[in-house]
This record gives sequence, C-alpha cells and structure tokens, in this order.
Amino acid sequence: MKITLVKEKAFYTSVLSIMLPVALQQAINMGVNMLDTMMLGSFGEVQLSASSLANQYYAFFSVLCMGIIGGSSVLAAQYWGAGNSEKVRETFSMALRLAVGAALFFTVLTLSIPDRIMRIYTSEPAVIDQGVRYLRITAFIFAIHGTGLVAAQLMRSVGQAKLGLVVSIISFVINILANYIFIFGKFGAPRMEIAGAALGTLLARTAEFAVTFLYILVIDKKLRLRPKHLLVSPSPAFYKSYFCLGAPVLVSDALLGLGGNIVSVILGHMGAAVVAGNAICQVIDRLCTVVISGISNASGIITGNTIGLGDKRQAIEQGETFYLLSIIFGAVGSVLIFLLGPLTISLYRVSSETIQITRQLMNAYVVIIFFQAVQSVMTKGVLRGGGDTKFLMKADILFMWLVSIPLGIASGLIFGWPAWLTMLCLRADYGIKSVWCVSRLMSGKWIHEADGLREIKSL
Repeated sequence: MKITLVKEKAFYTSVLSIMLPVALQQAINMGVNMLDTMMLGSFGEVQLSASSLANQYYAFFSVLCMGIIGGSSVLAAQYWGAGNSEKVRETFSMALRLAVGAALFFTVLTLSIPDRIMRIYTSEPAVIDQGVRYLRITAFIFAIHGTGLVAAQLMRSVGQAKLGLVVSIISFVINILANYIFIFGKFGAPRMEIAGAALGTLLARTAEFAVTFLYILVIDKKLRLRPKHLLVSPSPAFYKSYFCLGAPVLVSDALLGLGGNIVSVILGHMGAAVVAGNAICQVIDRLCTVVISGISNASGIITGNTIGLGDKRQAIEQGETFYLLSIIFGAVGSVLIFLLGPLTISLYRVSSETIQITRQLMNAYVVIIFFQAVQSVMTKGVLRGGGDTKFLMKADILFMWLVSIPLGIASGLIFGWPAWLTMLCLRADYGIKSVWCVSRLMSGKWIHEADGLREIKSL
C-alpha cells in the first residue's frame, strides 16, 4: 500500500494551527473531568458511578450535537473554501435551529422522568437516587451547551479554532472553583456533593455560552455573523443540500451515541465498581488522545476547504498523510496510557476491588486507543470532510450494532466475563472500522461535493 505524503510546509502549519487549540481545549476539558471524578471519588463509588452514568445520558445529547456539527461543518468548510460567506452564515443559522430543537426535547424528557432515565443504566437504588439529583440540575444545560458547542465548533470551519480554546480556559476556571465550593461546601456555601458537581457544570456552561456568542455576534470581524442572520430561516433548498450530507451524519452519530449509552448500560449492570473503574479509565484515555482529537478536527476542516477549492488530487494526498499521522499518534497514546495509567489510579480513593478492575481495564485501553485513533481521524475527519457520509453511516451501523454490542451483551451480561474482556468486545468495531475506512481512503471514492456547492460552481 503506497502512501503519498504532503511535502508543503504550509499544510503542516495549517494542521498545527487547528490541531493545537483543539488539543489544548480537550486537555483542559479532560482536566476538569479528572478533578470532578477525584472530588466525587472522595465520597465513594456510588456518587462517582452516578455522575458517570448520568453524564453518559448527557453525552448522548452531545453526540447528537456533534452530528449536527458534522454535516454542517462539511458545508461550512466547503463554502468557506469557495469564498461564499453568506452561505456559511446560513449554515450557522440552520445548525443552531437544529440544536435548539434537540435541546428542548432533552430538557423536557430529563425534567419529566429523571428516575426512569437512571434505571436504564443501573438497577442499584443508591446510584439511581444520586443520579436523579445530578440530572435535575443538568437538565437546564442542554440549550446553552448545545447552541454554544455548535457555534464554537463551526467557527473552526472558518479558521477560528482559538475561540474554543479561550472558552474552555474560562470554563475550566469557573468549573473548578464552583465544584470545590459547592461539592464540599466551602466559603459558606452548602455542601451539595454530587448536586454541587452538577451546579458547577451548569455555571461553567453558562459562561461558555455567553463568551461564545459575545465573540461571534459582536466582536468577530471575519465571518461577521450578526443576530439578524439568525432570524432569517434558511431556504428549503438549503435544508435539502444540508440533509444530503447531514442526514447520514445525524443518523450515524445518533447510532454511535445510542451505542455508547448501551455500553454504559452493560457496564452499569455489572456493578458500581466496574462503572467507577471505567470512569477513571475514560479520563486518562481522553487525556492521552487530545492530539488525536485535534488531528481529527484538522483533517475534516482542511479536507473540506481543499475540496471547496476544487483540488481533489491534493485532498487525496492530504488524506493519506492524515492516515499516517493517526498511526503515529495512536501508538503514542497507547504508550502514554501504559505508562501513566497506574499513576492515575493512585490518585483516587476507591475500594481495592475497584482498583483491581481499573488496572485490568487500563490494559484493555492500551490496545483500544490505537485503533480508536485511526478510526477517529478517518471517520470524523478525512472521510467526513470529503462528504462520504453515507459510507460512514453504513460502517457505524454494521460494526457497532452487528458486532460490538452483541458481543458486549453476551460477554458482560450473559457469560459474566471480566470487565476488561467485555470492554475489548464492546470496542471491537474500532479495529474493523479502521481497516474498512483505510480501504475506502485508498480507493479514492470518498470525495463528494455538497449539492449546494456544485450549484455555486456552475454559476
């Protein structure tokens, strides 16, 4: 298999300009998550497990938002590459409307049946009770976080990657201070424990929302998106153009989000110690893959911009370069987890059973993270940036739902296999998807222009 690497220095400069702010943003977010789990871990496995499971439900909403972003960012990047700012602004208006609609649905659902939501993830009454406390506060986060996340992510498509980093730094400071004050009851505040963690998250997300839209609607001079643009509904033809690319992305990400929740359900019914152990592993996993997340974002944006310029040959060359980068940084991530995993576990005050399970799970993550890197850069980056969304939807349906989830259910809930082996079964789709997506990349059949962009070029 011959790989052609990009030789131009400008390409790697562009990658770094997008990758570094995203990586730093992810590192800050993971730092917050690590401190959250450490603070709640001081109260035992029950509260740690409850917040982890409740956040999996919230993560489902975040994945849907990323689905909205995935389709719209392809359009935004290609329109921006074609020099059509008006269409980029129309893309923002449409994406924010979709995010508000999803947020309202989740808010009503969470306020109405928080106990039923938690029962999906676990049958342990103590964990359910603590999870309900968390959900009743985080129900008010959906609208502000959904719209803020969509807006900040789309700004990356027009070269404004630093906005997300600045917002994350502000959120980090507020979240840590608020968590410390309200979880432990400092400076005269009531000791709220898990509810304090939820309140800290709410305050941090509110600050993110305010800063993001203040910058986009008032300060930004590049895109010049203003409130009047958001009041104008996109045309039916534009929605059609979006859903040609966006519908498969929404379906794909919805299935991935739902699949991720089923993973949590399986682990939740294996006991609080397993959930707590996986929560610890996820923190170090995400901390060691921040660069991979940055490369994934960069690959999608750069690929979309290149296709918008009409240079398919260069897009293919860039895609192969990103594939090689995913292999390199996937291997680095595996080594980091192997080295840092034991040190991370020592930071938590949990039972000996949880420590043992966490160590075993950490070894499984050493293997998982390599394939996670390759499939992430290919699916969320290169192929999606190339508009190959229908292929990716098929990959997600086939491998997660027909392979990983059935294997996970069988191993964890029927045969009672250990948590580490169950986790390998649940992530088997990463390896299969990596191979399939690389084959697609090398075939050169993954480049698709948005219908709306074709119309622009035909004028």
